[in-house]
Amino acid sequence: MKRNVQEMTLSSRNITRRALVMGGLQLGFGALLVARMQHLQVDQAKEFLMLAEENRIKVRLLAPARGIIYDRRGVELAGNEQIYRVSMIREDADDVDQVIANLRGLVRLDEDTLQRALREMDRRPHQSVTLADRLSWEELSTIAVNVPALPGITPEVGLSRVYPMGQDYAHVVGYVGRVSEKDIAEAEEPDPLLQTPQFQIGKIGAERRLEGVLRGKAGSRRVEQNAAGRIMRELGRTEGTSGKDVQLTIDAGLQNFTQARLGTESASAVVMDVRNGDVLAAVSSPSYDPNLFVSGISVPDYAVLRDNDHRPLHNKIVQGLYPPGSTYKMVTLLAALEAGEISPGETIWCGGHTTVSNRRFHCWKRGGHGWVDLAKSLRESCDVYYYDLAQRTGIDNIAAMSKKLGLGVAHDIEMTSVSSGLIPTRQWKRDRRGESWVIGDSLNASIGQGFVLTSPLQLAVMTARLASGLEVVPRLVRSVDGEMRPSGVKGPLDLPRSWLDMTRDAMYQVVNARGGTAGRSRFELAGVKWAGKTGTSQVRNITREERARGVFRNEDLPWERRDHALYVGYAPYVDPKYAISVVVEHGGGGSRAAAPVARDIMLYALHGGIPPLEAYPSNQRPEIEELFASMPLDPRVHRTTEVSEA
Repeated sequence: MKRNVQEMTLSSRNITRRALVMGGLQLGFGALLVARMQHLQVDQAKEFLMLAEENRIKVRLLAPARGIIYDRRGVELAGNEQIYRVSMIREDADDVDQVIANLRGLVRLDEDTLQRALREMDRRPHQSVTLADRLSWEELSTIAVNVPALPGITPEVGLSRVYPMGQDYAHVVGYVGRVSEKDIAEAEEPDPLLQTPQFQIGKIGAERRLEGVLRGKAGSRRVEQNAAGRIMRELGRTEGTSGKDVQLTIDAGLQNFTQARLGTESASAVVMDVRNGDVLAAVSSPSYDPNLFVSGISVPDYAVLRDNDHRPLHNKIVQGLYPPGSTYKMVTLLAALEAGEISPGETIWCGGHTTVSNRRFHCWKRGGHGWVDLAKSLRESCDVYYYDLAQRTGIDNIAAMSKKLGLGVAHDIEMTSVSSGLIPTRQWKRDRRGESWVIGDSLNASIGQGFVLTSPLQLAVMTARLASGLEVVPRLVRSVDGEMRPSGVKGPLDLPRSWLDMTRDAMYQVVNARGGTAGRSRFELAGVKWAGKTGTSQVRNITREERARGVFRNEDLPWERRDHALYVGYAPYVDPKYAISVVVEHGGGGSRAAAPVARDIMLYALHGGIPPLEAYPSNQRPEIEELFASMPLDPRVHRTTEVSEA
């Protein structure tokens, strides 16, 4: 059928309209493609170039040098040493077993370290893991030459922590170790440095407490890798910021002498400057070499430390808790004075025991001390005198005085696991034991037994406060990067001077008066005397039957059943400078086992070096000379003054 002209014109018009629409769509799509290509090739060119570069360029963190720790005189206590090591990335190795076999042909690999590394590589196949460290330069060079045949292996030069003074500072400075999964999980804001292979962080002691100060900030380096992941060259490096140096208040000479003087005893000693709170020596004995832990201690080495009954891994300075025994009597005395329950001239009869509720509480002197006043109560350490004070004063008043003197407080010092000890109250016993306080509890507490527990650091703080009349707190860090830390004195102690003077005079008599329990530990220095208090705390109950037949002597008992020996003191008596506390676990009597040790340490502090023999009573000088000759002192930190006879 023939189409007329009108129909043909209409059809032609429709076709033209469709062509225009299609053409417009094609032009629009083409313009969109052009715009997108311009955006990708021009506007985002730098971004895609960077992404392409990251396929062959890697940025690796550089661990900063850790800050150095010094003693108060500049002796290095914790430093860094350059070491050579070899590491491996599991996913970069073609055949791990073959690579390790080839590496064994070049250097000796420790089996324990290797097995630990293999386990770590299983957990983190994309990260570098150390196979061997502390290699010699020759061993590192041999590996470097053979790197093309060792895929995944990288020889490295790094820094590692070292403790030049060895065991002297294990419990104060602590040690560093490799970052663990636990360390990463516990970090509030994980530092990328923690993922750095073989990065070391503080584990205990000042190393841990000052981690943020000592760590520093990471640097970085840009390296080019080939398709196999092997580093071809270094393109750039930005050095990190080293950690800040720290100066402690500890005196290296005094610390070493104290460590040597305690010898093989399970013991602890703390020396403080009563004028500013500086901790001049803090020793827990026996100790251990912290260098063993830096790269990971071996199982046999750790077993030796763990199984030692003298507990070398335990920081007795702040973690060791002991009944303070008679060193606590100054607390009870001052509490009674504050409560108005005793006057200086008042006397109390000691017949050898006190009876309360049909129970006898014995004095250490079986026949008793007779009439006892304030001075005699401390000089001869009469227990019955303090039993009487306890009944009048009450445990809550005694506890309040304890806190005032620094006991029952976890002092803020740069050590880990600092204990607050235990100063009991009526409420404490009700809450913890569900029992009411009884008068017998107060009597036991009054002489530092029963529930009372204190640390050597707390006893040193107590003594410093008694000696100075100031609210002294312990200070371990002297400066950070040369900036001095605040003094450890908060202000005057809230106690009348007359009470402190009476207490000090009684402590003076303990050492210097006839009948004093520490008479054998007096000084013979012209114009210099000291004051103190002995203490003996029981670790076992003495039965009625044993008292009837005669109490066993400490030396006749197994070591672990002997009494703890304690001593606290300060010197000089006039214008005091230093306070000391000594605790000898299972040492027996404080006058025999702790006081002589404290005297030697105090004389070293006063003399500034090994004490001269003329500082001792003449009949003791041969024994002292022999003792000093046998002590393993470190010549690097002691004065060269010879010990001479008078």
